[in-house]
Amino acid sequence: MLLLLFFTVWQAAVLAAAAPIASEKRQTWTGMWSEEFSHTGCRPIILVWAKQTLAPGNMGISVGPALSNGLKAYFGAENVASQGVNYLGLIETNFYPGGGPPYGIYEMQVLLANAAIYCPQSKIVAAGYSQGAAIAHRAIESLPEYVKNRIAGVVTFGDTQALQDGGRIKNYPIERTMIICNAGDLVCWGTSYITETHFPAYYLARVPEALTFLIGRLAAMP
Repeated sequence: MLLLLFFTVWQAAVLAAAAPIASEKRQTWTGMWSEEFSHTGCRPIILVWAKQTLAPGNMGISVGPALSNGLKAYFGAENVASQGVNYLGLIETNFYPGGGPPYGIYEMQVLLANAAIYCPQSKIVAAGYSQGAAIAHRAIESLPEYVKNRIAGVVTFGDTQALQDGGRIKNYPIERTMIICNAGDLVCWGTSYITETHFPAYYLARVPEALTFLIGRLAAMP
């Protein structure tokens, strides 16, 4: 029954990500741009997402929208505010200390802090892919404790900082963290070599795992 439920959620998420959106005003499902927290404010669940290198928009067109739409399929689209981190995600910004540009890290910190401060009834989750995973590491590790305590769970995909940070996000509970790295993805082993298993299609297939984890963490959050 659980497998059937998550297959249904996953199928809805993929179809929603592929569907065209007529206008921003009517948008309920997530595409390559999402600023629902910035534009509509607090919802019961707030997702802050940091995209991968060179991905379009602030969500990308693969893993980010699928993760967002999976949460919306499960909890109801009106109950989830998905917010992409607005940063360029250039190839060269991977080589900043810590794996991401300071303005992207700061942007994610501001979004998470604002969600924690201004939305006391909301549950917050965060995620990132590749360079976006590095931004999640650097943003979350130095947040004030009261903000970190409000983040129910964090998932990273193709994590460029997985080895450097010891398979966790520093200063954040390991039980609330899921780092997803494909076999053969050398980026997760601290290199700059991009192999096939780092590509979005391979991590898109791992989104159901991330959804299961985040839904569990959200359920456990008081």
